[in-house]
Amino acid sequence: MTQQFRIASYNLRKCVGLDRRRTPSRSLEVINSIGADIVALQEADRRLGKRPAALPADMVRAYSDFVPLVLDETGVSLGWHGNAVLVREGLEVGAIQRLSLPGLEPRGAVVADIGPLRLVAVHLGLIRRYRLEQMTAILAALAPLPARPTVITGDFNEWSPAKGMEPLKEQFTIHAPGLSFHAARPVAALDRFAIDRGVHMKTAGVVQTPLSRRASDHLPVWADVVVD
Repeated sequence: MTQQFRIASYNLRKCVGLDRRRTPSRSLEVINSIGADIVALQEADRRLGKRPAALPADMVRAYSDFVPLVLDETGVSLGWHGNAVLVREGLEVGAIQRLSLPGLEPRGAVVADIGPLRLVAVHLGLIRRYRLEQMTAILAALAPLPARPTVITGDFNEWSPAKGMEPLKEQFTIHAPGLSFHAARPVAALDRFAIDRGVHMKTAGVVQTPLSRRASDHLPVWADVVVD
């Protein structure tokens, strides 16, 4: 039986909008507008100190139909290295793995089995050399896991439409739904989806609304996928 899901990815910029105001409720309003089943978030936590959540889990539970995956060990963050995953209530969540990725700056990824899918939520580094190493590390972590239709999504920080994704291209098809950065004047498709052979892309897009253009420096991206 085939199943269809809408998956979204959104770099929250710690819920700081282009007006320089930290407004988590505005960020959550944008998330709710996407109509997604699964949302991968980047910069969901503040960067300094104990990295408290920029988007509070209690707010997500109270004002949305999403449940945040439990990824934090400190009790104050929403995610892992800023990567958080929200799942529509009722979707079954299985194994969750947190990955530390190589590079000059601390980076991580989250691997989660959600329904029939395996989701990998990423926010890769600013330097291509390290991004390539990070993608290779993600593939190495996936290799011993039981086979499962897989989607890798997030802020890949890759400006080139043709280069920089080579480690993934043998196993995955790369989809860039559109220009998602900078929200005020989009010029780059930094936010993407990589899907393997078990997942079929139906359609995808970028959320361009007056609110999304103010809420962060990235626009959210989404993809409707079908899993056999």
